[in-house]
Amino acid sequence: MEKKQLESRILAANKQQPADLVIRNGRIVNVFTKELTTGDIAIKDGVIVGIGEYEGVEEIDAKGRYVSPGLIDAHVHIESSMVTPHQFSQIVLPHGVTTVITDPHEIANVLGVKGIDFMLEDSEQVMLDVFVMLPSCVPATSFENSGAALSAKDLEHFISHKRVLGIAEVMDFPAVLRADSAMLDKLLLSSQRDGHAAGLKENDLNVYRTAGISTDHECVTKEEVIERLRRGMYVMLREGSVAKNLNALLEAVTEANAHRCMFCTDDKHLDDLIEEGSVDHNLRTAIRHGLNPITAISMASLHAAQCYGLHTKGAVAPGYEADLILLDDLVEFKIYEVYKKGELVASGGAYTGPISERGQLGSVRNSVNIADYTKEKFQINMGKNVKANIIGINPNNLITEHLVGEVETYNGCFIPNLERDQLKIAVVERHKATGNVGLGIVNGLGLKAGAIATTVAHDSHNIIAVGTNDEDMLLAVKALEEMEGGLVVVKDGKRLADLPLEVAGLMSKENFEVVNQQVNAVNKSLIQLGAPTHFNAFLTLSFLALPVIPQLKITDCGLFNMGEFKHISVPVSD
Repeated sequence: MEKKQLESRILAANKQQPADLVIRNGRIVNVFTKELTTGDIAIKDGVIVGIGEYEGVEEIDAKGRYVSPGLIDAHVHIESSMVTPHQFSQIVLPHGVTTVITDPHEIANVLGVKGIDFMLEDSEQVMLDVFVMLPSCVPATSFENSGAALSAKDLEHFISHKRVLGIAEVMDFPAVLRADSAMLDKLLLSSQRDGHAAGLKENDLNVYRTAGISTDHECVTKEEVIERLRRGMYVMLREGSVAKNLNALLEAVTEANAHRCMFCTDDKHLDDLIEEGSVDHNLRTAIRHGLNPITAISMASLHAAQCYGLHTKGAVAPGYEADLILLDDLVEFKIYEVYKKGELVASGGAYTGPISERGQLGSVRNSVNIADYTKEKFQINMGKNVKANIIGINPNNLITEHLVGEVETYNGCFIPNLERDQLKIAVVERHKATGNVGLGIVNGLGLKAGAIATTVAHDSHNIIAVGTNDEDMLLAVKALEEMEGGLVVVKDGKRLADLPLEVAGLMSKENFEVVNQQVNAVNKSLIQLGAPTHFNAFLTLSFLALPVIPQLKITDCGLFNMGEFKHISVPVSD
C-alpha cells in the first residue's frame, strides 16, 4: 500500500472526506462477538474504514438486511468443477464465496509446473480471490504413474508469488513418518502446511503435528474431528459431490471448539455447485443441524482467514476488505447481493461483475497419450481360482470396502456378472504411452449395460473405465483419446453422450453454461445404462483410482490395498 492510499483511508475513517461507498440500515453479523450490530458501513478503496455514521459518494440502503462477511472455501480443487478458474469464479461468487484456497494438484499431476502456471495465470484477473497451496505430492504416491513429478526445487520459485500461501495437503504420510529427505525439503518451503490425515491413528497425528502440518479435511467421524482438534489442528468440515461427511462431523462441533473449525468443498462438480452451492451449502446445513447461525458464518469466513493468515479477510470491521454479503434471511442464509472489495459482483443469484480476458490454453491441451490398445488388454486372468479381491463401493463416500467373493469365469478369465453387480474396471496410463493397464473387479456401481470412462481419475488422472463388456470399454477409451479427455458413456457400440475436457483432460474450454448442459446430458445417459440415481457413477468412479484413501483402490499398476500399502492380485487362491 502506498502512503497516499493509507492517508486517504484514514481521512475517510475520520470523516474528513467522504467514503467511496456507504451501506446503511444493515444488521451486521459480528463474527468477533457473535452478535448482530448496527451502523453505517463505510468503504474506501475496497476496504471497510468505519462503522457508525458516515457519508459516501455512493450510498446503499440495505433495508434491514443482514450484512455478512464473504465466505471462504478453505480447501478446493477447482479442476473438479470441470471449468477453468476464470469460469469457476462466476459460479461461486453468487453463492457468497469471495475467497478460495485451492490446491492445483489435479492439473499438476498431469502437467507439472505448466499446470500450476496455468491456474495462477487464469485466475489472475478474476473478481474471486484465488489463493494457492502448492501440491506436495506429485505424483500422489509411488504406486502409480502420473504425468509429472515435482520436487522442492520445482516448487521453490512459486513460494514468492503473492497468492501462494504454503504447501498443500500432504497425502504421502509414510514419507512424513519416515522423515523422507525429499518430503522434508518440501515441508521446509513454507510454515503453512496442509494435511491429508485419512485413516491416521493417534501417534501418526503426533508425527503430523510435529512436522508442522496444521489442517485436515479428511475426517469422516466425530471422533476423528475431536482427535485432531485436541492436537491443535484446524479441521475442515467437508461436503463435496462424493464425500458427504458434514452431518456426521457437525456432531463434534461446539461453541467451545468451533474456532478451530471451518468449511470446505474439496471436490465438487459443476452441476452441484450451480444447484446446491459451495460452502454456503455447508453453512446452511450446519444451521439446520442446530449450530448458531453466526458461529456457522464465522466458520465459513473468519476461521479460515485466521488459519491461513489472511488478516484482512473474514469480518465486517474496519481494516477488513469489503467482501460482503447482503442476506434476506440469516437462518436460511438467503443471499440478496454479493460485494467484492465494495463492488457489486452478484445479484439475484447471478454474476454481475466484470468479465476478464481468458488465458491461453495451448500449453495445457493434448494431454491424452496412450499406447496402442486392444480389448485383449482387459482380460483378467483368474487361472483356476473362482474367488477374487473386489472393490466394494460405499455410495457418497470415498472409503471403499475390501470384499472377497466368488466370480464367474470363462476360459480362465473373469467375466462381469450383472446379477452379482460385479463389473470390470480398468485404469489405462495416459500420460507417456507406457502401455500400463491396471485391472480389477468392482461391486456396487450398478451398471446393467455398456461402459463409462473418464480422464478425471484422482490423483494421477489416468483413464479409468468400467463396464459390462470389453467392446464398449475399448470404445470408451478410444473416444477419450479422440476428445483430448473428458467423460464418455457408451452402450452397444455407440457413444450416448460425452463431455470433452480439453484442458489437461480435467477442464473444459467452454463457458460454464455450456459445460453444465453437457454434464446434464451425460447424467441422463447414465440412466440408459441402468446406473443408480442415489449417487453419481462418474464421481464415484473418479475416486476409485485414489490409493491414499482406504481400503481397496486401483491404479495403472494394478489393485491397491491401502491398509497394507501395496498392490495385490485380483485372484484369491484357495
